[in-house]
Amino acid sequence: MKAWLTLIVTAAFFVAPLITPPFTGYTDGQLPIAQPNPPVQPAGYAFALWGVIYSWLAASAIFGVLKRSDDTAWDAARPALIVSIAVGAAWLWVALASPIWATILIWVMLAGALVALFHAPRKDIWWFAAPVGLYAGWLTAAANVSLGVAGAGYGLFFGAEVWALICIALALLIALGVIWTAPFVLTYGAAVVWALIGILVANGLDLTGGLAIAGCLAVAGGLLAALRGKAIQE
Repeated sequence: MKAWLTLIVTAAFFVAPLITPPFTGYTDGQLPIAQPNPPVQPAGYAFALWGVIYSWLAASAIFGVLKRSDDTAWDAARPALIVSIAVGAAWLWVALASPIWATILIWVMLAGALVALFHAPRKDIWWFAAPVGLYAGWLTAAANVSLGVAGAGYGLFFGAEVWALICIALALLIALGVIWTAPFVLTYGAAVVWALIGILVANGLDLTGGLAIAGCLAVAGGLLAALRGKAIQE
């Protein structure tokens, strides 16, 4: 049942962008303070990673039904993934209506993805942990992008640049914690670095871009340290 539920919600998640009006970020009309070029948001090309995420998660769900339908190791991670992807299937509609609710829900998606990643089986890494890692890594960035844009757009405490710095730092704290916990999932760190490079491209070598560069180095260093630490423990 869990395998089939995973496939059903993943199918809905896959189809959602095809039947939803295009979403390219929160529009000026949705925010009290317009955010035409939020510094926390990666360059547009970076969002193409969603195509890989959708396709890989779909392949994982199909493989899970065909080959791992009653696998207890897979089942341990499936409930959290089901919640995350089910919320993700409706997220685009929510984002077109309410930046606040969209921000709340994308953090729910991230939480579910991370729980699924922490429970991911060590076998079949490229069929489960790797696609979930890519998904969770991108959500780590996307949840903070949404928070940064909404925070600046509603004029909460800081302007757009300070929100960008706060949210990049928060994303890095989450990422480094996840990398230390699950260093075998290289796709997680790769997705975070991909997002940081997109932020660098969007901002250039200003303060935000400089933090993005530092973040890339921190993620790479954290991954190497985690892998070395786990190898020593084993």
